[in-house]
This record gives sequence, C-alpha cells and structure tokens, in this order.
Amino acid sequence: MTGFFSLSKHSSPPHASSQSTTHKFSDTLMEDTLKNAEEIIKRWDLDESSSNLFQDNRTEAKQFLDAVIDLQHAMQFVVKESSTSQLLVRAQNLMKIAMKRLQKEFYTILAGNRYFLDSESGSRESTRYSGSDEDQGSEDDNAEIEARFAELSIIDEGEKVSVAVDLKAIADCMIEAGYGKECSKIYELNRKSVIEETLYYLGVENICPSTVQKMDWKDLEKKIKIWLNAVKVAVSTLFYGERILCDQVFSISDSIRESCFTGIAKDSALTLFTFPEMVAKYKKLSLEKMFRILDLYDSISELLSEIEVIFGFDSTVAVKSQALTSMAKLRDAARAMLAEFESAIKKDSSKVVAGGGIHPLTRYVMNYLIFLSDYSGPVSDIIADWKAVVKSPLPESYLLSPIADDGDSPSCIVSVRLTWLILVLLCKLDGKAGFYGDVPLSYLFLANNLNYVVSKVRQSSLKLLLGPDWLSNHESKVEQYMANFKRMDWSSVMTSLPENSTAEISPAEAKECFCKFSLSFEETYWKQRSWVIPDPKLRDEVKISLAKKILSAYRPFYHKYGEKVAWMESGGGVESILRFAPDNVQNYLSDLFHGSSENSSTTSSSHGSSSRSTPTWSSPPQGR
Repeated sequence: MTGFFSLSKHSSPPHASSQSTTHKFSDTLMEDTLKNAEEIIKRWDLDESSSNLFQDNRTEAKQFLDAVIDLQHAMQFVVKESSTSQLLVRAQNLMKIAMKRLQKEFYTILAGNRYFLDSESGSRESTRYSGSDEDQGSEDDNAEIEARFAELSIIDEGEKVSVAVDLKAIADCMIEAGYGKECSKIYELNRKSVIEETLYYLGVENICPSTVQKMDWKDLEKKIKIWLNAVKVAVSTLFYGERILCDQVFSISDSIRESCFTGIAKDSALTLFTFPEMVAKYKKLSLEKMFRILDLYDSISELLSEIEVIFGFDSTVAVKSQALTSMAKLRDAARAMLAEFESAIKKDSSKVVAGGGIHPLTRYVMNYLIFLSDYSGPVSDIIADWKAVVKSPLPESYLLSPIADDGDSPSCIVSVRLTWLILVLLCKLDGKAGFYGDVPLSYLFLANNLNYVVSKVRQSSLKLLLGPDWLSNHESKVEQYMANFKRMDWSSVMTSLPENSTAEISPAEAKECFCKFSLSFEETYWKQRSWVIPDPKLRDEVKISLAKKILSAYRPFYHKYGEKVAWMESGGGVESILRFAPDNVQNYLSDLFHGSSENSSTTSSSHGSSSRSTPTWSSPPQGR
C-alpha cells in the first residue's frame, strides 16, 4: 500500500502530461513567432527609425503586416492554453511597438492624401466650379476648391488604388489586433477636417436662424446662390466619395465604418441641409423671392435619392430627416407665395393705362408665370396635394387646360394651376376694362392684353403646358374682341355711306354722304389717334382690315360722285365736303394705334433675360 500511495503521490495523471505538452507547444509557437516578428517590428520601431514604412519599402510593409497578424494569432492561441506565459508579456510589448508604427503610417497616408476621394466622382464634378459675373465674390473660393479636386486627376489611378489598399490593410490589421478604436479615431479626425475644410471653400457656413432673419435679401440671396453651387458638389462628390472610401477602408467592421462615417459627415451634412429651412422661414419673403425658394427645393429634390443612399445608416437618419424637413418648409413657403400671388392679382387696384395698352399687371403676371413654367417639376411637387380650392362660377371645363386629360402627371398638375391663374388675370382685366368711358376702347384694351397673354404663352414653355387648343381658343377671343372694337367705333363711318356705294343717288344725297363721312372719319380718327396697339403684327392687321373695309365702300363712291359734288359746289366750300380722298384715308389709317411713346412698348421682351431686377407689377420676377 505504501508503494502504491508513494507512486500515486509522485506520478502525474495522463491529462497533466497532455497539458504540459500543449504548454510546451504553445511556448514553442510563441518563441518562433516572436523571433520572426521581433526582427522586422523592431527594425521599424519609431524610436529607431523615422522613415515611412509604406512609402519607402512596400515589401517590408507587407512583411510587417504579416508579422503583426501572425503575432496576434499566436497570442490568441497562447492566451487560451497558457494565460500566465511570460512570453505574452514580450508579445504584448512587441505589439505596442507595432501599433505605434501602424498608427503613424495610417496618419501619414491620410495626411498625404487629404483630398483622396472616389476618382470617378472627383473628375466628373471638378468642372462644376465655375463662377458667374454676379457671383464674382465666390470665384476665388470655387477656383481653389476646383484645384484641390483637380489633384485627383493628377494622381495615377494605380496610386489611388494603392492608397486605399494600404489604408484598408492597416485598418484590418489594427482592428484584428484590438486597436480599432485608435485606428478609427485617427481616420475620423483627419477626414472630418477634410469635409469641413472643403465645405468652407465651397462657401457653406454654419449660420444661426437669427442671423438669417436679420439679413437683407440681397445678402441672403448671395448665400443662396453659393449654397446652390455647393450642394451638388457636396453630395455627389464630397459625401459620396467619403462614404465609398470609408466603406472600403473599414469593410472588415460594419460598426466601425458606420460610426466613422457618421462622425465625419453627419454634423457637416446637417449644417448643409439646415440652411434651406432657415431661408424658408425668412420673414421678409415676398413674391419675387419665389424662384429662389423653388431653386432650393429643386436642388434637394434632385439629390434626395443620393442622400438616402449615402446617409443610409441608422446613425445618419437625421441627415435625411433634415433634408426632408427643409423640403417641407420650402414647399409651405412656396404655397404661401402662390396664394399671395393669386390674392395680389385679385386685389390689384391700379388704374387702367391710357390708350387701351397693355396693363402692368398683365406684364408682371405673365412674366411670373413664364418663370413658374420653367419650374414645372418642383411646382408640381409643391401643389400636388395642395388643398387650395378654386372657386369660380364658370364651368369646370373653362378652368382646365386642354392637356388636363393626362391625369396626375406633373405637367397636368402645373397646367391646371397656371390656367387658373391666367383666368384670374383675365377676369381682373375684364373688370378693369369697365373703367374706360368708351366701350370700343374697352374692347381694344381686352384685345391688347389678351393678345399679350397669348404671345407670351406661345413664346415660352407655357405653350407646352397649356396646349394648342388653349392657344387656339384664346386667339379666337382676341379676334372677337378686335372685331367688336372695329364694328362699334367705325360703324358711324361705314353707315355714312350707302349700302351700295355705286347705287344711283342724287348729287344732294351724295353731298350729304360725303359730309357725314368726313365728320365721322375725322372724329373717329382724332379719338383713336392716342389709342395704341403695341403688337406690330396685330396693329398692321387691324389697319389693313379697316382700310380694306372702309375703302372698299368709299373708293368707288368717291370716284362716282366726287366730281359731281365738286362741280355742284364749284362756287366754294368743296374742300370741307370732299376732305378725304381715298389715298388720304389710307394715310390717316396708317397713322393710327401707335399711341404715345410710353404706351408703344411691344411684346418683344425676351423670355429668360439675364437681367432680372426686383419686380414691381411692371417688371419680371427673379429666377434661376
């Protein structure tokens, strides 16, 4: 028994022998790994070498990373088998040396390629940095940032790929070694400063709402123009490229790539997309500012699908929400201004113009609607679900444009709204026409103004929105108004002559006809001499029509009875009776409808003029 117990006391059980063998194996593995790793890691110890590993010796850079990975795997194995091994202390110290080196290399690569982005988007967008004469103040900033983006095209494509590969390799290695936090911190600080600096050069500022409210519109509009130039570059190049790079570098860890991109881009993106909301809340918004609101809305709308992809992380949902909030506020502001626009037309109390010319209200409204038609996309979004009620005693068919059968298409939605606004204008003009004390002049006023409306529609994109039937119907109304004008004011001239100008009548009756004709023609001529038809084409048509109608009756009558009356009055007074020879009538008619200089402006003002002043009823609104 004693021997047995003695044997049991001094002999190791089988599992103890196996454990000892494993310890020896792990120690051997660690010894070999340490031996292989120490040589290259210590050679690149920051205390021993200030050179750049990845820049100066790419072969050893690969060996360095392999050594670190092998060391990490060995350490993980040893920890499981022999957590008290003294070799772990050596390994950990060696790992710290390696991580310091990799942190420096990671920072150096990032710092040397601060404007590294997705090469395709960088080269694509570099041409967008072009200033205009009115945006001269931002030209220098645009040129500088353009130059920075142009650097991308100078770097060889293979070098760009190499940079991304190096960053990813270091990030993978550090994350596997448990240094992901340190790696992401370096990356985030560097790339966030790139985003902020680039936005600064693009002119994007972090402005508080109270500052915006205190701005004059001129100053605020300059910032809007800068923002409009910057937002496309910021989203499609800057944030998009940053998201691609971040996804590539930290592809090994979904959580790190999300947290990194969020830390880099979220605050700057929120600053970018908060500005339009502040503009929408600007207390001094008025009708002429509508088109800057539409510009802002359209820019975000066009980029929305990209924004949703780029900021698709849960942690960046606030960016998407802010973009949508800004669109909603801009939509509300635009709706309010559209309602104000309609109300302003209805409430206009300006006097009628002399000579039946084109009213300033007509010019303003049509120029405004022409600009609105150029924004048919954003306008359709804005009014698509707008519950603004159109109240009119007229039949529904009168409100709709001929293309309204297209259903809920954007062009149809805009067409119906613009048709209604034109109808509001025409109704207002119809009321103003009643203020003329002369019914024919009222018809001339309606004809001139409706002709101006039709001309503006025909010369602009309104033609596509309202359709050919609308144009045809309203051209017919112009003809109807003009026919009423000619019939009513020139009827006394025509009735002074016999229905059959060659019928046999006595010289006395002919004399009486000549007297009536002269008096009526002279009276009508002097009355209409101050009247105006601004459109040269319409003016010529009216004069030709009048001349044809009058002379077709007067010329044969004059040739048949003129000499008889002259012979009958040979004693004197023939000049007062035969005052107007047919050629004289023609000359007098050609002198009509030019009005005074202030009423003779034509409809030739071109659509889309680059000169857009602050509008009154007589000037066009500002637009893009």
